[in-house]
Amino acid sequence: MRVLHVMEATIGGTQRHITDVARGQRDQGLAVHLVVSAERQPAFREELDRLRGAGVGVVELPMVRAVRPLLDWRHGRRIRSRIRELRPEVVHTHSSKAGVLGRRAALAEGVPAVVHTPHTFSFLFQAEFGALKRRLFRAIEARLARRTGAVIAVSATEGETFRRSGVVPPERIRVVPNGIDPAPWEAASPAERRALGVPEGVPVALVAGLLHVAKGQDLALRALARCARADLHLLIAGEGGMRAELEQLARSLGIADRAHFLGFRRDVPSLMAAADFLLLPSRWEGMPYVVMEAMAAGRAVLASRVDGAVDLVRDGVSGLLVGVDSVEELGAALDRWAGMDERERARMGAAGRARLRGSFTATEMVRGLIEVYREVS
Repeated sequence: MRVLHVMEATIGGTQRHITDVARGQRDQGLAVHLVVSAERQPAFREELDRLRGAGVGVVELPMVRAVRPLLDWRHGRRIRSRIRELRPEVVHTHSSKAGVLGRRAALAEGVPAVVHTPHTFSFLFQAEFGALKRRLFRAIEARLARRTGAVIAVSATEGETFRRSGVVPPERIRVVPNGIDPAPWEAASPAERRALGVPEGVPVALVAGLLHVAKGQDLALRALARCARADLHLLIAGEGGMRAELEQLARSLGIADRAHFLGFRRDVPSLMAAADFLLLPSRWEGMPYVVMEAMAAGRAVLASRVDGAVDLVRDGVSGLLVGVDSVEELGAALDRWAGMDERERARMGAAGRARLRGSFTATEMVRGLIEVYREVS
């Protein structure tokens, strides 16, 4: 089976997803090809080279997130040309921009099976776009969804969000949960806290991800400021357009000495091992990879009740869940976490690790996607 994946948003969890899926499908004997952009994360080119070495066909196309009619038209033509060269049985598009360009190209070329993974419909949430843009993007997606063989939700709760939204016909929704290889997270040695600017003997939470309104780092900072535990520190790993704004917020809240902005990091497994727990203050998600990574590392999780996190975290068993966009609940939960007995943290972390191993592995994710391809072909 020849599969062509098209993705523009090769950052964060989506980058991890396309990498694991391409490698896993190639290992299962599929002929896997990518048309991807590395504009948002140039370091991704190193991973693309490794994928080429593993037998994955890679074409880099400098797609951009913003709407650029002429540039988008040219990129759509390039994707159509690649489809004509490969004649894939399946075109699998990912996220918004590639979802539009790739599906239009695949439908125009008569590809037998067209599959799309949105990795969340951000237009369903008010924090990022104005009302006019949300209506426009919703209309575009609704039209394309009716002609797409399957729209894949990466968690069961995201599938329910799709159904409630009315954007995707219910009969076209399929759920294939994200999954990871837990080995790197289980084996990681902790980073030295002193090198991170964190004193020894204090509670530490890790917030990892793109610095973006969806990820809620501003909520984490406000919660830290109202937390009664004045010795709690945050490691904030990730880059993005909000960094200067977030650093200013930390200064204005008087917590700059306890909020450590680490930038883009390649050693997140070591950061996870150095932290006492993971904090996920997101406003929306599909299936957060960082929560699965924390579970693999044996770390308990404090997360907002967003899609995916609700599927992964068992409240009171492997972590705590709080209301979305609630600084008050987040601050109260931070107090509880910071004062938690080490044995309770370890018990929750072990429960999370066992749950991950049983249900959310990369092997199961790859198998599920191949089943969808066969169903819609």
